[in-house]
Amino acid sequence: MLDSVTHVALNSALDGLAMRQRVIADNIANIQTPGFRAGRVAFEGALADAVRNGSGAVSATVQRSLEPTREDGNNVNLDTETLLNIDTNLRYQLATQAVDGTFSKIRTAMRTA
Repeated sequence: MLDSVTHVALNSALDGLAMRQRVIADNIANIQTPGFRAGRVAFEGALADAVRNGSGAVSATVQRSLEPTREDGNNVNLDTETLLNIDTNLRYQLATQAVDGTFSKIRTAMRTA
């Protein structure tokens, strides 16, 4: 059960979302750094493909944003980062609840055995 596609995919999603949280924090920390370009974490498309192929295992990648920059060359937008952080936190909570549900089933099965 722990090596099922669902479990592997949920772990991949949690890893990707955790990386996104770190990148968002880095972006916000560098909001005043001249020339800094915001990072963006991508993994959802690769994760969907991996699940379709029966694997579920993917690694997130970080790429620099190509969004327009301010005069100082920085392209971090606090509004964008804040909304992305909220979205990421909600997705992380959902994924952790799904993992917890899986372990709850295992615990229940062990108690009744």
